[in-house]
Amino acid sequence: MAQEKASAPIKNTSLAHGVGRRKSSVARVWCRSGKGAIRVNNLDISQYFDTQIDVNNAESPARLVPISSKYDMKVTVSGGGKTAQADAVKLAIARCFLQLDESVRSTLRDKGLLTVDARVKERKKPGRKAARRRFQFTKR
Repeated sequence: MAQEKASAPIKNTSLAHGVGRRKSSVARVWCRSGKGAIRVNNLDISQYFDTQIDVNNAESPARLVPISSKYDMKVTVSGGGKTAQADAVKLAIARCFLQLDESVRSTLRDKGLLTVDARVKERKKPGRKAARRRFQFTKR
């Protein structure tokens, strides 16, 4: 009779989880205790985002909240473009910090980091070239 190895239970080491959306991008963040590193899709945040503006935008909640240096963040993001992904990461990180410490809500709210930007691309309408663009009018 073969003895089966008992597998060790999988420990969930994440302390908090946050989800952020912008346009068609979805970002999920898991916070674990660590030294303040932010990894986006298994890359460093400055390697993943093309421009410094997107990097600063994505990590703005981490620079604002003093407890951020105690946590490592693992981010998975998909869909949309890089700028929309940076905005989704920003919202997800802010929501993650909110789960960890409710006292940072006023700080995040004052900087507008908890506000969802709900603007999305308007759909194309029938009988038109695009959402609002019409075909060229010919008088004669």
